[in-house]
Parts: sequence; C-alpha cells; structure tokens
Amino acid sequence: MKKKRLTLQDKAELAMKAAVRKVVAQHKKTGRPLAVWKNGRAVWVSPKDL
Repeated sequence: MKKKRLTLQDKAELAMKAAVRKVVAQHKKTGRPLAVWKNGRAVWVSPKDL
C-alpha cells in the first residue's frame, strides 16, 4: 500500500495540534488557567475544566 504524502498545510495543521496538546497538558500539570477564544471573546479556563 502506498503512503499519501502530506501537503504543507497538512503538516502545519498536525504541528499546530501537537503544540496545542502540549500547552494544554502543561497548564493542567501546573494548575494554571488557559486563555481560549470562546463565543468571539477571550476567556480564562480553569485547569480542572481542560
């Protein structure tokens, strides 16, 4: 079976998702709130809600 080559856009999206997972995990581990975009506004999310 032949592997599909990833486009630059696909690679960028995978890298961004990995970076977000890492940041969320760090905030959960350290107990710091995380700023996220929700309903058109920036809001703080508690680490217990991540």
